[in-house]
Amino acid sequence: MLNLSSTIRIFICATPTDMRKQFDGLSAIVKHTFGKDVMTGDYFVFVNRVKNRCKILCWDRDGFAIWAKRLERGRFQLPHTGEDIVVAEVDAMTLAMMLGGVDLDSAKRRKRYQPIDLVTSRADTSVAQSVEDDCLQLTN
Repeated sequence: MLNLSSTIRIFICATPTDMRKQFDGLSAIVKHTFGKDVMTGDYFVFVNRVKNRCKILCWDRDGFAIWAKRLERGRFQLPHTGEDIVVAEVDAMTLAMMLGGVDLDSAKRRKRYQPIDLVTSRADTSVAQSVEDDCLQLTN
């Protein structure tokens, strides 16, 4: 069964892949084309030229696992990438929509909360500096 949690990193190969490839062939693509380590537990998604077949390779604690899907009708829609981009990272929701047949161009996402990094925010940087100053005063 395919587990699409929000913590898993998902990489999609933008170039067509020969679907005859199995564990070793797909892991070689991940290593050489993606430049990633296959044994991290990330999902690596491959689609054929016609875009009616999809394979997802992942490392599952003690061995490789391949999840495959063949569409009887229709095509998988890949997220738009630049011409030079070979690998695209997507989130679990995008992969679920892609596998479920949702048109990625017309799907609209609502705004959601995302935590802000203290270092990148100017207002929070002054707060972090004042906390650091307070800590220095307490130690002196």
